[in-house]
Amino acid sequence: MLSDLTEVISMAQTLTYKILKQHLIEGDLTAGTEIAIRIDQTLTQDATGTTAFGLLEAMEVPRVKTQLSVSYVDHNTAQFGPENHNDHLYLQSIAAKVGAYFSRPGNGICHQVHLERFAAPGKTLLGSDSHTPTAGAAGMIAIGAGGLDVAVAMGGGAFYLNCPRVIGVELRGKLAPWVAAKDIILRVLSILTTRGNVACVVEYFGDGVATLPVPARGTCTNMGAELGVTTSIFPADKVIAQFLQAQGRDDQFAPLAADEAATYDRITKPLHVERNAATIENIKRYCTDVEIGRAGRHGVAQVSFGNIVIDLGELEPLAAAPSSPDNIVRVADIAGTKVRQVIIGSCTNSSYQDLMGCASVLAGRRVHPDVELGVAPGSRQVLKMIAENGALAKIVGPGARILESACGPCIGVGFSPADGTVSVRTFNRNFAGRSGTGGDQVYLVSPATAVATALTGEITDPRELAEREDIHYLPIDLPKNFPRGDEMIVPPPPPDRADRIEVFRGTTIIKPPSGEKLPAKVTGRVLIKVGDKITTDHITPAGALLKLRSNVPQYARYVFSRFNDPDEPTFAQRALAAKEGGDAGIIVAGDSYGQGSSREHAALCPMYLGVRVVIAKGIERIHQANLVNFAILPLTFADPGDYEQIEAGDELSIDDTATAIEAVTLAVKNVTKGFEFRCDVGLSARQRRILAAGGLLNYTRSQANGG
Repeated sequence: MLSDLTEVISMAQTLTYKILKQHLIEGDLTAGTEIAIRIDQTLTQDATGTTAFGLLEAMEVPRVKTQLSVSYVDHNTAQFGPENHNDHLYLQSIAAKVGAYFSRPGNGICHQVHLERFAAPGKTLLGSDSHTPTAGAAGMIAIGAGGLDVAVAMGGGAFYLNCPRVIGVELRGKLAPWVAAKDIILRVLSILTTRGNVACVVEYFGDGVATLPVPARGTCTNMGAELGVTTSIFPADKVIAQFLQAQGRDDQFAPLAADEAATYDRITKPLHVERNAATIENIKRYCTDVEIGRAGRHGVAQVSFGNIVIDLGELEPLAAAPSSPDNIVRVADIAGTKVRQVIIGSCTNSSYQDLMGCASVLAGRRVHPDVELGVAPGSRQVLKMIAENGALAKIVGPGARILESACGPCIGVGFSPADGTVSVRTFNRNFAGRSGTGGDQVYLVSPATAVATALTGEITDPRELAEREDIHYLPIDLPKNFPRGDEMIVPPPPPDRADRIEVFRGTTIIKPPSGEKLPAKVTGRVLIKVGDKITTDHITPAGALLKLRSNVPQYARYVFSRFNDPDEPTFAQRALAAKEGGDAGIIVAGDSYGQGSSREHAALCPMYLGVRVVIAKGIERIHQANLVNFAILPLTFADPGDYEQIEAGDELSIDDTATAIEAVTLAVKNVTKGFEFRCDVGLSARQRRILAAGGLLNYTRSQANGG
């Protein structure tokens, strides 16, 4: 009898593994090994979509082969100059030609709209945006990836990933008044941080899950991208069933949850003892079965723990202080900080419930005279609902500005804060300069904290506001029916009409370059040496430069532009000079290199400039895949201390790259300083074949031709 029980427990599965098993094409579900899964749905947005569809065209795939593919326009909607509109017309016409849906500008942010209209339990979604995991709120495996990986999926190809470890986050109880789902994910970020979570999935469970509406779950899965995990997921329960029914999609519901006896992975990660003292304290407080090893070289200790357990009733309002999403502080500890700007919106917090809650607080009051308040509904559906029920007037009346249902300020397109001022936002990222202002001071908070701050003119714990005035942040029930007008979602015409469709190609849309094979021997200069937590925003800036995404030669001029010295040649100039001289470009970086956005341009543009090797202490999942896809060799220091011995301008060399690509570790010579150091080649067999072929596009072509 006991042996039978043991067998049942060993067979018990997490929700993550249940869905992966149903979609498994290659490999087996052993954590750390490479697997391939079938992709049911894809999404692209305009800042990455032109490249993704351009690469799909390069593969000569006439029709998408997924169950559903949607092309959204939500990033470049400002339309200064012809570039943005050129992109929109290209995306609409190419979507029609290849059989994808097209969500028109103004229909809303891709993640909000997809959750409303397309996300379904048990499905897989691959999107060319790092916040694609938002759809995990509906009980699906939703993963962000580079545009080339999404193009392959649209063409019917599998998506390859490391079979993940699953981090269990148990939610208990119910949130107190004025405490929000944003405070849940901020707490998780304070524990796991933005580093060391590659090839993991966060899976939520526990009695507290049932108390969270779908938009609240979406906040957690959306901002879970900042953890660096593959995705986050909630079970598909009655709450999701009611949400889908209200959206007129009850036929797409299927109950899904982890088996009752399922167990989650034990997580072990290195943490710098002094630097991460607060993180270690949070691990001790919120995690089960914690073990902390002795600090070794460089003050780093191995910290091991089981499930994260969060009592929702004990949570309080939290904030991510400048300039990282894991720089978590209590709102009460920063209360009184003078604020000049507040923005409520983004794909993290722009749902109907979010804005209705803010409207209930703002009604009949006035925004503080020193504060500019902007509110951006996440979708046309949300905007229409608050316009019809009078909530929009309650928001506008007190002095808020209504922004377009688009990404806007979250990516540095408009509403940039003034020099030396504090901006409080309900967004998911506060990387330095991402707002469009150098030296910005951006705090990330919940809508409850944001609206309280907008009224007082200083960072305010919303619970104190309730005590000072007769203000209530009212809980908002799920509407029985959401308006389901999809007039701004254009379905594809029948396949037999595809030949009649002419694809619009504006002069600013340039065919994206593909990769080239690595030379037999790599010799080149370190073009730049950067520190820890370099984001894709640092590599290829967003903001006003987003309009150049469809023109790689132009966009590449701004690679690492934040690090340029006005009295010296730019990074792009140095890289092109090295390329013309026959030298490879090499980038050296610290830990967590390439975190943030999924933009493949952070690999594509350096590749265009001649970069062939990146050596870092650690490289984030999506960016590492993008580097491989464009034939840039990603390496990590076998001994992180070797990072300190390398300087910009050093000449490095790798002998026999064909052998090096196949190696577990390889030797890199520092010719300038006369020493050798070793690097790890943490790639799968398939990724090594992609590098040998000169990138994923070349590899896919060769496979199609029987190579």
